[in-house]
Amino acid sequence: MSEQDQLDRSLGPFMLWGLGVGYVISGMYFGWNLGLPAGGTLGLAIATFFIIIMYVCFTFSYTELACAIPKAGGAFDYAHRAFGENIGFLGGMAQNIEFIFAPPAIAYAIGAYLVNWFPAVGIIPIAIIAYCIFTGINIFGVKTAAIFELVVTIIAVLELLLFAGITLPHFEMVNLTTNPLPNGYSGVFAAIPFAIWFFLAIEGVANVAEETINPQRNVLIGFGSAIVTLVILCLLTFTSAVGVNGWETIVFEPGSITPSDSPLPLALAHIVGKDSAMMHLLIGIGIFGLVASFHGIILAAGRATFEFGRIGFAPKMLGTTHSKFKTPMKALLLNMTIGILAILTGQTGDIITIACFGALALYIISMLSFFKLRKHEPQLERPFKVPGYPIVPGLALVIASVSFVAMSYHNMKVALIFFAIMGVSFGIFKLAKK
Repeated sequence: MSEQDQLDRSLGPFMLWGLGVGYVISGMYFGWNLGLPAGGTLGLAIATFFIIIMYVCFTFSYTELACAIPKAGGAFDYAHRAFGENIGFLGGMAQNIEFIFAPPAIAYAIGAYLVNWFPAVGIIPIAIIAYCIFTGINIFGVKTAAIFELVVTIIAVLELLLFAGITLPHFEMVNLTTNPLPNGYSGVFAAIPFAIWFFLAIEGVANVAEETINPQRNVLIGFGSAIVTLVILCLLTFTSAVGVNGWETIVFEPGSITPSDSPLPLALAHIVGKDSAMMHLLIGIGIFGLVASFHGIILAAGRATFEFGRIGFAPKMLGTTHSKFKTPMKALLLNMTIGILAILTGQTGDIITIACFGALALYIISMLSFFKLRKHEPQLERPFKVPGYPIVPGLALVIASVSFVAMSYHNMKVALIFFAIMGVSFGIFKLAKK
């Protein structure tokens, strides 16, 4: 492997915690509340309960793979080793879809957030400017990118803790039990994508394993501490936001029937007032939650696309690094271009759902790879082994599979788009190989 194919090792466990939490934390700030009209408080809570089980089981199973095979391709490398190039390609493509389509949705939310301060600019131009800025930071160097990610993640975590501290004194149990299942138990399945959005992209930590100092030890510490932090923040945010005044008031602004992407400000408005200084301060700090995930997933997406190019499953130029910064510049620029095109469609809800389809396909293929490697490569050095085998990875596989089927049923149009992307890309891959 040439020097231009090498990534720089500079990340420790604290940086990995920052990346893991940062990839996900925007899901606490927006998006999850859109599952409430479909599922209600109870429906979304049940969906989230099972999704938490899936993510905890998946994270520790995935950590075993990441420590045994510390490569930038993550799921792609594991599936390729377990099943060969065809399944490897599908696993890698699912991962690319998740990581490439999640940032445009977050960028649009950043634009919607900042347009109140810069109304003359507009949502889409702000989103595109954000893409260019944070892609540039990622090109400049992984350590610089990770330090920036760590800082904004810490600020975002503190903001959520402050939000919980303000709202929990006003919590009333009756607000959790009002209209809990507006569409019956079928709403549990309809709410699944929004429960996944709470934790989407946590697996991105594995994609920087090749840039981690002592990955066999530090990936476990970073992954484990990140998922514990995120579960606590999810439970705090869900309970405190809904408990203030019921779920309807954090979905719809007064007098509106259009779902809002700002559940936390809507909850705060009932306590401190819409125009108070505290409200403006908390909203201003809240932008860091969106920035943390946006920037972090861009980082992980670059590594996934880079590995696709390096192994020859995409144009080879994508598998090279910048001569000075040792970062996958060309892969990052390609992902930015696709992301900007997605933003221009304006279909943020569908973009989120496509990213969730990619994530679930990745989880299913990864867990199948896990079992295959355990059976056929027992001699593979595994510095960390998931406890509770085979129940823990089995639970992750079953819940991900059921969720995938349920999402397909409730989002048939988006499911067809996802399968079309997977099918066309696989066809091009096979033709190119011939």
